[in-house]
Amino acid sequence: MRLRRLAATAVGLGGAAVAGDRLLRSAAGELEPALDATEETYRWRGMDVAYAEAGDPDDPDMVCLHGINAVGTSGEFRQVVDDLAEDHHVVAPDFPGFGRSDRPPLRYSAPLYEDFVADFLSEFEEPTVVASSLAGAYAARAVADPGVDAASLALVCPTTVAGPEPPKAWLRELLRSPVVGTVLFDALVSNPSIRYFNADHAYADPDAVSPAWTDYQWRTAHQPGARYAVASFVAGHCNSSLDLGGALRTAEMPVTLLWGRDATLPPLSRGRDLAQQADARLVVFDHTKLLPHVEHPEAFVDAVREAT
Repeated sequence: MRLRRLAATAVGLGGAAVAGDRLLRSAAGELEPALDATEETYRWRGMDVAYAEAGDPDDPDMVCLHGINAVGTSGEFRQVVDDLAEDHHVVAPDFPGFGRSDRPPLRYSAPLYEDFVADFLSEFEEPTVVASSLAGAYAARAVADPGVDAASLALVCPTTVAGPEPPKAWLRELLRSPVVGTVLFDALVSNPSIRYFNADHAYADPDAVSPAWTDYQWRTAHQPGARYAVASFVAGHCNSSLDLGGALRTAEMPVTLLWGRDATLPPLSRGRDLAQQADARLVVFDHTKLLPHVEHPEAFVDAVREAT
C-alpha cells in the first residue's frame, strides 16, 4: 500500500509539474520580434532561423551575434541597432534554439553554433562582426575558415567558457527530462532568477534593464522547446575548445575588444590578457558589466564605428 501511495504521489507531482509548465507557456504567449526591424528567415539544417534586418542593404554589412545564455536573443542589441543602421546594413539573428528561431530538441553544442556562425557569415560580403560572450569565440572560429571573410571583429567580453568545464552530460540530460527537468528549468528561468542574473552578472546599474525587457526575457524562456538549448548551455556543452588568444592573434582583420570594467564573467583582466596576446585594441567602459551596448549605447556605437 505504501508503494502504491508513493507511486500515486509521484504521478500526481509529475502531472502537476507538466500542467504548471503548460500554464507558464500559455501565459508567455507568442513571442514578438525583439527588435523594431524587418524580420527575415534563414533556412539552416532544416531549421528556420529568424533574423532582424535594419538599414540600407547597399551599405556595408554588419552582423550582430547575441550571447548564449538562458534568455539570449537578438534583443541584446536593442539600444544600438538603430544607430548602427545609420551607416550599416545591420543583421541580427536569433541563434537556433533561442528567440524566434526554431527550437527543436537537439543536443546543442559549440561545434553546432560555430558551424551556424560560419554558414551565416558566408552569406554576406566581408561583414563587420559584432559578437557577444560565447558568440565572440564562435565568430573567431568562423573567420579562421578560409571560406569566411570579415572586414573586422568587435567582440564584447568574448569567452570560450560559460558553463562547467568539462561539460556535464548528466546535467544536460537532467534538464531535458520531461518532469524533473521541467521543474528545474522553470525555476532557472523564473522572474526572480532572471532579475538576479541581470543584477549580479549582466548590468552594473539595475535600472538599465526595464520591467518590459525583463518580461520579454521571461517570455522567451517559456516558449515551446526553450529548455533544450539552455540545458546544453548550463551543462557546459556550449563552451568552445578554441584557443581564443591564438585565433585572434592570427586573424587577418582588425580586432577590437569591448569590455565592461565591472564585468566578472569574464573579468577585465581576461580582456587585457587577450588584447596583449592578439595585439588587439581594447575599449573599456566604466560602470558596466557584460552589456556595454545596453548601458552605454552611444559610446558603444562610437567604438564599433572606429573598429570598422
